[in-house]
Amino acid sequence: MVLTSSTMLPLGSKAPPFLLPDTNGKMVSIDDLAQSPVLLVMFICNHCPYVKHIRSGLAELTCEYRQKGVAVVGINSNDAANYSADNQANMAQEVAATKYVFPYLYDETQDVAKAYRAACTPEFYVFDKERKLVYRGQMDSSRPGNNLPVSGEDLRGALDAALAGRIVPMDQKPGVGCNIKWKPGNEPDYFR
Repeated sequence: MVLTSSTMLPLGSKAPPFLLPDTNGKMVSIDDLAQSPVLLVMFICNHCPYVKHIRSGLAELTCEYRQKGVAVVGINSNDAANYSADNQANMAQEVAATKYVFPYLYDETQDVAKAYRAACTPEFYVFDKERKLVYRGQMDSSRPGNNLPVSGEDLRGALDAALAGRIVPMDQKPGVGCNIKWKPGNEPDYFR
């Protein structure tokens, strides 16, 4: 495990497109989510202790905000050949265990992670109705071992502001977690 922080994609960036399979093999596109006023894109995985730490709170938060009209997708970009805990079969088991209500997509080529400049799991991106980035970073300040409760405070604030059409505060803290497990030779340029 290598502790890594978000690269903090510039605010105002347009949501990069994606077309990825979910845990059942159904292809999901960003265009499938066009009717929602707010889009939440999350880079998560199955084995990262930082994701495991928040997963119950994440399941609750995403269920709540989907009911408010937020489109939500989770993307796993880890190299499943070298990290078998993150293969699609185990992703399906994770969905069942956590009761995730969002499509959990597999980015086998890692191209989507690169387009979002994703660096770690978990990492969160909130896009407004024009699909411009209004928030990127952490869910909250809770981390394994720091005894802070998983509240989703930062992410909730961003989602509430975006849903209300308000400006999301610019003071945004990077997500922190395990580095995305890049395939050998596929590490993105933004780390070099």
